[in-house]
Amino acid sequence: MSAEANANGSLPVRSLLGPLIAIVVGLFMVILDTTAVNVAIPVLADDLHSSLSLIQWTITGYSLAQAVVIPMAGWFSDRFGAKQTFIVSIILFTIGSILCAFAGTAEQLIAFRIVQGLGGGMVVPIAFAMTYRISPPESVGKIMGMMGVPVLLAPALGPVVAGYLVDYVNWQWIFLINIPVGIAGVIMSILFLPNLPKKASVSLDFAGIALAPFAFGGLSYGLSEAGEGWTSAKTVTGLVVGVAAMAFFVIVELRRKQEPLLELRVFRSMQFTRGIVVQWVMQFTMFGLIFAIPYFMQRLMGMSAFEAGLWTLPQALASATMMPFSGRLFDRIGARPLVIGGLILLTVGAYLFSLIDSSDSPWLFLVPRALIGFGTGMSFIALNTHLIQTAPKELVGKVTSLTSAAQQVVGSFAIAGLTTLLVSRTNHYVSQGEAPMPDAMAHAFHNAYVLIAIVAAVGLVLAFTLKRPAKEQSAHPTVVMDAGH
Repeated sequence: MSAEANANGSLPVRSLLGPLIAIVVGLFMVILDTTAVNVAIPVLADDLHSSLSLIQWTITGYSLAQAVVIPMAGWFSDRFGAKQTFIVSIILFTIGSILCAFAGTAEQLIAFRIVQGLGGGMVVPIAFAMTYRISPPESVGKIMGMMGVPVLLAPALGPVVAGYLVDYVNWQWIFLINIPVGIAGVIMSILFLPNLPKKASVSLDFAGIALAPFAFGGLSYGLSEAGEGWTSAKTVTGLVVGVAAMAFFVIVELRRKQEPLLELRVFRSMQFTRGIVVQWVMQFTMFGLIFAIPYFMQRLMGMSAFEAGLWTLPQALASATMMPFSGRLFDRIGARPLVIGGLILLTVGAYLFSLIDSSDSPWLFLVPRALIGFGTGMSFIALNTHLIQTAPKELVGKVTSLTSAAQQVVGSFAIAGLTTLLVSRTNHYVSQGEAPMPDAMAHAFHNAYVLIAIVAAVGLVLAFTLKRPAKEQSAHPTVVMDAGH
């Protein structure tokens, strides 16, 4: 039977094991799948007879779907209960996984990945919000630290697991493996998760929900189609629809007084605005490299999907090594030195990738991968905490929903934009007489890595303008509570 939480939602420590395991199972499954598909892109393109421009939407569509539902997690938890919403989200994610496994075309796979994203988007914020609410106050820090393990481990294992399945079984098992895990997660959630007290909720922001997919999706579509030319009908249509919908979305969100889908009034703080732009730069850099490097390794260096997946581990290990130190350093020196140092490493790492040729040893990836990992581990927590501390006090509880959704959107823009760059630059080098494979495509990838390095360098310059807030306070509870109230 599921436990009944007390008035404030917390449980005795001895009763936490079952609920925490149930939460971790769902959390790990969703986060693992976020990075798993990246390494399978070349195989998916071949098996489904698709172009890179189309198949990248299996990642972009998933990210955009998550961006739409992340801000709704708190409302659904308040209205229907956190436990019930968590269970329904896992069920929807599992159904999406089943549909993905049986997709026969790229278009079907994209549509089913969107279903997956709609389910998975609410799992992460609700998981952390529930963990916070059921944890005794004196144990919150320790328990939340434990919950960080699957968040850190799953993205690192995703490409490795997916690479093995793609090479030694088939790509469908990237999704089929979610079925038993999803069923176990649902059963454990029913049995062990407590029925947390519901809260009064205001009306849902239907206008924002209606406009967001057109705004974010239209812009991503326009960017992805720009490989055919910036004046092509598809490109112009996507960008016009996206810009118009975005303008209406901003107006609607700023005029809504209660529970807007995204709280845009936090941008009144210039320090917050500078900080979140730096965060977008880091997200563009990370998503771009996570997408581009496995494709480069497989298509141009002849690696298997499993080998390409294994090369994500140095980056993950470096990030895991640096993150505990950055947390301690933040308390002493603030965010700016850590963010500046992290972006220096990201800029150098991205540039070093541009120097690697398809005929070179894969060991040349080790140093830039490690630099990217150290840079991310150094700056990630510091920048997120800085955003909490610099937001207007009355809006601080809405920051994580905004930043989490924005990260998914920026990630989708990065993949769509880099895909367009790769296609257009490959065509450019082919028109100059180079062979499409490997010469023209290799040069196009070098251009993409240089662009990523330039974007990171712009973020580095902006990071010098970050200032340490006069009154710093622990933002840990705020971050968690915002994830789903």
